[in-house]
Amino acid sequence: MTTLSALAPAGVLIGIDFGMARIGVAACDAGRILAFPIGVVDAGGDWLHALEELIGQRQPVALIVGYPLTLGGQAGLAAGRIKEMAAALARVCDRPIWLVDERLSTVEAQRRLHEAGRKAKNSRPIIDSQAAVGILEVVLQGLSRGQFHGQRLELEAVND
Repeated sequence: MTTLSALAPAGVLIGIDFGMARIGVAACDAGRILAFPIGVVDAGGDWLHALEELIGQRQPVALIVGYPLTLGGQAGLAAGRIKEMAAALARVCDRPIWLVDERLSTVEAQRRLHEAGRKAKNSRPIIDSQAAVGILEVVLQGLSRGQFHGQRLELEAVND
């Protein structure tokens, strides 16, 4: 693991939660104070182009991709697919990509929406974008304490 302090000290970050049906996308302000949802992309469509457009609108200094680890901290079953999707994004987007632990991000997003009185069945796109917000919030909190770790995506490692 590499510390995320290797990121530029300021600038917009984009958080991405790759799901089977949808991809939640969030961003933070350049001062890295607030994370907020910016969209949901259909994972079955031309997701790469759609993400490229969202990223281009925000001009982030880096992309933060939720990486599915097990509760024991190992790469989960979906980790290989997430890494491949992140690598495809890296090939078209000239930004560093960081893989960060996303354990329970969707569960936390569902809990927040339930507390707000929203039903999960009717809120799936909102849950996906809120999961991306949650991933980004963890990064922002960690950066503010100087304690957050992630793994920088290296294309050579994905292609091997």
